[in-house]
Amino acid sequence: MTPYQFANPELFWLFVLIPLMIVWYVFKHKKQYTSLTFPSIRPFEKNDATLKQKLIHLPFILRLILVSLIVIILARPQSSSSSRSVKTEGIDIVIALDISGSMLSEDFKPNRLEAAKKTAMEFIDDRLNDRIGLVIFSAQSFTQCPITVDHDVLKNLFKSIKSGMVQDGTAIGMGLATSVDRLKDSKAKSKVVILLTDGINNTGLVAPMTAAEIAKTFGVRVYTIGVGTRGKAPYPVETPFGKQYINVDVQIDEALLKDIATSTGGKYYRATGNKALESVYKEINTLEKTKIDESIFSRHDEKFHPFAIAAIGILLLEILLRYFYLRKFP
Repeated sequence: MTPYQFANPELFWLFVLIPLMIVWYVFKHKKQYTSLTFPSIRPFEKNDATLKQKLIHLPFILRLILVSLIVIILARPQSSSSSRSVKTEGIDIVIALDISGSMLSEDFKPNRLEAAKKTAMEFIDDRLNDRIGLVIFSAQSFTQCPITVDHDVLKNLFKSIKSGMVQDGTAIGMGLATSVDRLKDSKAKSKVVILLTDGINNTGLVAPMTAAEIAKTFGVRVYTIGVGTRGKAPYPVETPFGKQYINVDVQIDEALLKDIATSTGGKYYRATGNKALESVYKEINTLEKTKIDESIFSRHDEKFHPFAIAAIGILLLEILLRYFYLRKFP
């Protein structure tokens, strides 16, 4: 059964009339009837109350019910029915995230890794109808989360990522190859990898361009993002005197990242700060927008009729009682 909705729920404030009516009735009843003092109630013990005496308060109770029904009628109870047809052109996305030690550099706030995690989770929030997965890599790569529509689980796994989970290094080819492996059997109309790194490929069993060719073979489009300011970046180092910072050269193989993106039909981006990284994800979000055809039908049916019939019945019953059966004669 469809629950009632009310077009004018603010009129339920009129229910404050009920306690006011009760207070007025009690006050009036006390003024109307006076009390007498008898030395003994024995003469009255066998005088049972008549039916009329028992029903003396019934007209007032009916009046309270009548007022309540009128308030409900004024609030306009309705039932609603709706139907929705949604057609989605699915997009499967894998985010490949570099977690090497250099991602702790603080040219982004609080550092590159945390900034990358934050903007990626904001991107996920905008992709309600897509399956998204997560691959992390440094010297090795592994799947942190297979492609899924459960974005809450995905974001929780994002939060648990930290540098040092695997051996340090930068295996771009391995990260891309693992990402493509998650997508190769996908039936989605569009398959995308977003690969983010801040370094130069220096290890791994799969060459980056070999992984790019594999991606192209399976129809996977790759967007590459190079993160890091230009020049030098502050890198934290633990010393016996606490955390110290050294300035390290920012080295990103932009030529390689451009070649990977171009060969797969994607695009390369350079992000030099938090705002720039947010802009990159926003552009990718626009380019890879899920197509939805949606049609909605909605109807509201007025449901005050049962309450109106009940109100009329109670009004007639109150009139009959008050002016006929319980009528008072002077």
